[in-house]
Amino acid sequence: MKTVRNIFSVVSNKYFITLLAFVIWMIFFDDNNFINQHRLNNALQKVEQEREFYISEIKRDRQTAFDLESNQNNLERFAREEYLMKRENEDVYIIIEETKDEREKRLEELN
Repeated sequence: MKTVRNIFSVVSNKYFITLLAFVIWMIFFDDNNFINQHRLNNALQKVEQEREFYISEIKRDRQTAFDLESNQNNLERFAREEYLMKRENEDVYIIIEETKDEREKRLEELN
């Protein structure tokens, strides 16, 4: 019986009730409640991951640009591979390897 009275006296304490009301308000009703904070934290982590990805891509692209600007052979190789450019009086043949599935599909279309 004594423990029930102790619990009742704690629960009926005005400071406990005020603290409980404050916690409930902060969890569910406030504009900065815990649910919104969790969503915002997840969005922030996603944006930080994207930022790291783009920073690494920028570093890679800067290195590629430096390599292309510093060496004429690299620039020519890049132009030939990426943009299929060629010199005058030169023929370029593009060979595309087919997979087994693509070959079978093409043969079925012919028959």
